[in-house]
Amino acid sequence: MAIDLGYWTPVYGGFLRNVADEGRMAATWDYIRDVSVRADRLGYHTTLVPELYLNDRKGIDAPSLEAWSLSAAILAVTDRLRVMTAVRPGFHLPAVLAKTVGTLDRIAPGRVSLNVVAAWWAEEARQFGGRFTTHDERYVQAAEFVSVLNGLWEQTPFSFDGAHYTLDGTIVEPKPSSHPVVFAGGESEAGRESIAGFADAYVMHGGTLDEVRANVTDMNARSERLHGRPIAEFGMPAYVIVRDTEAEAQRELDRITTVDPDSPGYASFEEFQRNSQLSLELTRREYSVGTRGLRPNLVGTAEQVAERIDAYADAGITLLLIQASPLDEELERIAAQVLPLVSPRTAAALT
Repeated sequence: MAIDLGYWTPVYGGFLRNVADEGRMAATWDYIRDVSVRADRLGYHTTLVPELYLNDRKGIDAPSLEAWSLSAAILAVTDRLRVMTAVRPGFHLPAVLAKTVGTLDRIAPGRVSLNVVAAWWAEEARQFGGRFTTHDERYVQAAEFVSVLNGLWEQTPFSFDGAHYTLDGTIVEPKPSSHPVVFAGGESEAGRESIAGFADAYVMHGGTLDEVRANVTDMNARSERLHGRPIAEFGMPAYVIVRDTEAEAQRELDRITTVDPDSPGYASFEEFQRNSQLSLELTRREYSVGTRGLRPNLVGTAEQVAERIDAYADAGITLLLIQASPLDEELERIAAQVLPLVSPRTAAALT
């Protein structure tokens, strides 16, 4: 099977919770622009732009960039890169978001997609006035949110009367040139069932090959039951370390996973676990980079990492979202050393 290679945009200035200084990986437009233009030149398929108003990696006092204004800028300076922007329904009006997406599609036709996130950070919602309900109700709200988006993109005018949103004769123009792919992720029973109903694609946390196969089988079965079709895309983040020798890669892994419970990001990690219904217990070691990015074990030589990527493609992953530090340098290394060794379609797409 084939796999597309993308990356995670570091809106928080870096991925590492235990490493305070990641050099030039600052939360600045200058750095994000350089990464975006470079990734576009190298042929990376998609970038995920996370939506966080507080910084959960470097501590809540540290700067982080706002997702939707940043996405507009990334789309404007790139030519091919698809931008998957996260959206938390508790922080947005769906009609306004539908208008935003239609406008972004005029900047970059066909290159806008969404990652609908039920949210987990109660403190962030408190500070910014977001609506933060119970876990299962956040998925009900997300499903309504997407229903409103779809209606506004397909009908003019559009009316809706739900538990969370009411619209009466709303007009949204321009509409996107094509229907944006809607991703979503969640591990609870309520989350999976809701996502199978409203999303086109599923993005999961990093996992082992067996965990990924189980997720793919489960979500495809739910989508077949509800819609008569499988999930369109399966995305997964992974932290990637490529070095000339396995020993060098292991030394870098040891450096970034030396746990400091007093690091600024540790409190948000604990809150994430409290407010999420995860299928697995996270270890402190996995906390080091978030999104269980180390669990796929894409660490080693170029040959080892390429073989592992192909295995995840065979398990059903269609989009790998790379995290690495420093991201600009590592994307170059991965493009040069790893991509020629992976499946032919992926290698051809990134030349």
